[in-house]
Amino acid sequence: MDLPASLFAPGPLLACNALAGFALALAAWRVDWKRLPGEALNAWMGACVLVMALWLMKGGLKPGLSFHLLGATVFTLLMGPWLALLALALVLAALAAGGHGDWTSLGLNWLLAGAMPVGVSAAVLAFCRRHLPAQLFVYVFVNAFLTGGLSLFLCGAGGVAALGLAGAYPADYLLDEALPFYFLLSWSEAFISGLVMAILIVYRPQWVATFDDVRYLGREPDDND
Repeated sequence: MDLPASLFAPGPLLACNALAGFALALAAWRVDWKRLPGEALNAWMGACVLVMALWLMKGGLKPGLSFHLLGATVFTLLMGPWLALLALALVLAALAAGGHGDWTSLGLNWLLAGAMPVGVSAAVLAFCRRHLPAQLFVYVFVNAFLTGGLSLFLCGAGGVAALGLAGAYPADYLLDEALPFYFLLSWSEAFISGLVMAILIVYRPQWVATFDDVRYLGREPDDND
């Protein structure tokens, strides 16, 4: 998500920045930094670099209508929602520092491309843990594949709604020309999210904070995993 500040009034941008700052402070407070494994922290930093590169590979129609994969669901499953929120904020800040975004619209972009998809991913994960069987298929197909696609589409829909409310583009143009692209891209996000999580839980399950061998496989984790 790359919504330029020029398309929005200063008031809403300031409100979004304040809300994002509060949410990020809460996320940083909720992370248990002392108990965070060093290996998990290295995986977190590596994921930030990869997602940053992923966001640079984008296409677009007009200012504010850019299309790229998110990786928010993978972040959420890999490290939990609080660290995922901080990671996506770091990615957005790094892109802005490199000239690929506006500092004044960081809060708005983070709320749409960070807080919204991470919140959706965390909510679906909590729902599945509560109401669905603890099966590997559920984790990969529902939590990674389906949720990955849903999170990107909702992010795109949120961006389209924001542009429409700001009067940046006519509503019919946004619905006819922009929203369908996000729907199509959501399938790519779903496939990549499912594939990445399937590979990680096979080869590096210790990196995946939301995956538990006992819960999903019915066995104790191997010390050599």
